[in-house]
Amino acid sequence: MKEYSLYYWPGIQGRGEFVRLALEAAGASYRDVARESEGGGLEALIRVLKAKGMEHPPFAPPVLKAGNLLIGQTANILMFLGGRHGLAPSDEAGRLWANQLQLTMADLIGEVHDTHHPIASGLYYEDQLEEAKRRAADFLKARLPKFLNYFERVLAMNKAGSAFLIGDRLTYPDLSLYQIVSGLRYAFPKAMAALEKQLPLTVALHDRVMALPNIAAYLASPRRVPFNQEGIFRHYPELDSVGGK
Repeated sequence: MKEYSLYYWPGIQGRGEFVRLALEAAGASYRDVARESEGGGLEALIRVLKAKGMEHPPFAPPVLKAGNLLIGQTANILMFLGGRHGLAPSDEAGRLWANQLQLTMADLIGEVHDTHHPIASGLYYEDQLEEAKRRAADFLKARLPKFLNYFERVLAMNKAGSAFLIGDRLTYPDLSLYQIVSGLRYAFPKAMAALEKQLPLTVALHDRVMALPNIAAYLASPRRVPFNQEGIFRHYPELDSVGGK
């Protein structure tokens, strides 16, 4: 029996990838349900989202099933897994700090998505191309540096003097910041090449997480869905610019 069942859209990393990274780092046994050829696949995910009579129905994936618990929202799932698998501080203030960092990352992820779909998720990218160009330019000039400089500052202020965001060991926000940097490099390679010159601690954290044995094994496995043009991080050359120019 698998310890967990993860319900997320097949074929994209999306928000589900932040949960996958935590599960993989913890060495937890889990099913990626919608990607399975047996056991219902995508239909199983749809059934969970549309089930009636559920006490705590999820709004959207990712959804994690753990025993009798059905947990929605990425930050909520990570807070749960962090406490279970030593990927969060043990004290209340530390747990709240980890969740605060994760929620700030959720804000950033939403803004990344809106660079290619600034008007409506239901419209094709090509139907909002000019708006996307304007949104991406402002994002790269003003918003992305603000977010990344904040995380760089958090790393510099860590009193433990480690390469991690919190204390002297890995926590789930470290995994999420790794994923964000990786995704931004895919989506905006020119802009990130310029920005990273001012982010040595963030780059070092990315590299350290990527080298962790469990994460390195995961990244080399078929369980890792490649970046593509259907997820949150999408590469459109016309949106990638240095300094938002």
